Amino acid sequence: MRPGTELAAIHPAVERGFNERDIDGLVALYSDDATMVLTDGSTVTGLRAIRAQWLGILALQGHMTVRSRYAIAAGELAVLSNEWTWEGGGERLSAVTAEVARRQPGGGWLYVVDHPFAGSEPAEVAAVQAAMEVPAV
Repeated sequence: MRPGTELAAIHPAVERGFNERDIDGLVALYSDDATMVLTDGSTVTGLRAIRAQWLGILALQGHMTVRSRYAIAAGELAVLSNEWTWEGGGERLSAVTAEVARRQPGGGWLYVVDHPFAGSEPAEVAAVQAAMEVPAV
């Protein structure tokens, strides 16, 4: 098992990982069995699938800001939420997340569920999904 990070450091680590294009740093925030919710509401599970999703997001370039809304621990689990905003190429997208992290044996935390679009309306999610599509050449 990986050691994880301090609970209050997860959201800043996401922002830093995106803005520094640090795919390894982003994936290191997830447990081996983590699940990520996609823009269409489907899910992917496991580090390989989560890495692929982050690579698609990193391909958007731009700059992301992450404002932590809360990180509340209850025993070995924690519920978290942040508001992220991505800006690039004249576009601006934002959403509110819902996340679950699990305490690791060394005391750090790793995501087990990441829903980046939990607080978004369908039209907002459609805008994010459209921004992530690579135009045909």
